[in-house]
Amino acid sequence: MAKSRYFYCLFLMNSLINIINFVPRELIDRRFSGALISILIGTIFGTLFVYIFTVLIAKFPGEGFPEIFYALLPKKLARTLLLLFAGLWCMAGGVTLLSFVDITLRFISPDSSPYTVVISFLVLVCICCRFDSLSILYGLEIILSVTLPLIIYGLVKALTNPDFNWDSVLQVLTYFWHKPDLMSLSAATFSFSGYLNLAIFNRVFHGLKLKHVWILGVEGLLVLLLTFLVPIGYFGTIAIDRHVYTWFSTADSIRMESFIIERMLFIFYFAYLSLSLVSVIVHWHGGLELFKGAVSSVKKQSPKAEQWKEWSILVLFSAMVLSLMGLNQYQLNMFGAWFLQIRWFGEMFIIALLFYCYRKVRRGNL
Repeated sequence: MAKSRYFYCLFLMNSLINIINFVPRELIDRRFSGALISILIGTIFGTLFVYIFTVLIAKFPGEGFPEIFYALLPKKLARTLLLLFAGLWCMAGGVTLLSFVDITLRFISPDSSPYTVVISFLVLVCICCRFDSLSILYGLEIILSVTLPLIIYGLVKALTNPDFNWDSVLQVLTYFWHKPDLMSLSAATFSFSGYLNLAIFNRVFHGLKLKHVWILGVEGLLVLLLTFLVPIGYFGTIAIDRHVYTWFSTADSIRMESFIIERMLFIFYFAYLSLSLVSVIVHWHGGLELFKGAVSSVKKQSPKAEQWKEWSILVLFSAMVLSLMGLNQYQLNMFGAWFLQIRWFGEMFIIALLFYCYRKVRRGNL
């Protein structure tokens, strides 16, 4: 049985990983047209979604989506929904993986073959995501304990650097009251989406009680503000348009005078390489279990047949990632933007569906 702190680990992982995904780019593109108000509204909606979802999923202790859906929905509908959600979880991991492959080629090893890099990552992810849920949570906690101090150190170095221009930040703040759009709201709420991993990881939580929800709201708000404002403070309100991965460009601009490694980029890359891979492992573990739930049979299968099923699903996930390797930068950004919007509507649907399941259980108990 997992303790409640592992839920906070899932939330923190997803919140931190948005720095390298498409969230900063989408918000910065709308810095003059509602990005700041989107961050505030997204924080309110995100915190509310976290609270509602965790309260509802706690009514099904030790159960994931496959167990809940098969018990309360028609079998065909349950299978269809599980397949759709498995695709969403696969896409969530794939977006992170594609982003980090691109970052590796741009900033660390431009001469490497893209397929060598992505296959190396895929092998590691596919092996690790087959572990049981509790082992993955233990690994996540260890990775966070190593990477979080490095990320905080990088943030402190960025904010205390004399090259940081507070005038650019103040200029962007004057556009606070501009009306947001759907894309900026979708990007802002992604920071809070870590709770959705309870779709599978709730199997190892019994009686999950979420205390101090406001802490999650404050943490998500701070991460979003830093994600959005720090790169603008370094590159200015206009020149920031030239950078695709704004935070890695920012890290590459920071020099450490009293450290063994002179460039902050390498520390930042190591921290986010570890965090990105564990994020993909968590998402693909969820996708794998959801897919297995969708294609499960009543008849008990042998361990060997179960292994073949798992590897077949992971080959399918890997093929999806490899098929997207041919996307250029513009197409990859568009794919990420579409994912952010689909995910947000998917969250609303999942919460509504879970509420329906809870109501059905409650009526049955009356």
